[in-house]
Amino acid sequence: MRISTLPLIVLCLFLGFTFWVMAGAEQSLLAFGAQLMSSPDTAQVVIDLYIVAALTCVWMYEDAKSCVKGLGYLIPFFVVTAVFVSAGPLLYWVLCGGRGPEAEVSKI
Repeated sequence: MRISTLPLIVLCLFLGFTFWVMAGAEQSLLAFGAQLMSSPDTAQVVIDLYIVAALTCVWMYEDAKSCVKGLGYLIPFFVVTAVFVSAGPLLYWVLCGGRGPEAEVSKI
């Protein structure tokens, strides 16, 4: 398995910052989400993020299908995406995104 370095660095920085923020938070993740959804302006941002997350899940599914990986393989990535939005696709990219332009050239 080839691990992609740049996405790994971004994932580690993002998760480190996320856990640091959550450790000092005065409310739970669910309470924070409910607070965000209580105002139309912040709800719009949350809805926008989840639309992008859903589209990213479709991309992960299509990419995994081309690599002969089943839906069972993708479930953990989908769950992480549902909770931390960016972390799921970043983790997928770290573990499965090692196919670059050279993989596309070999198909020709």
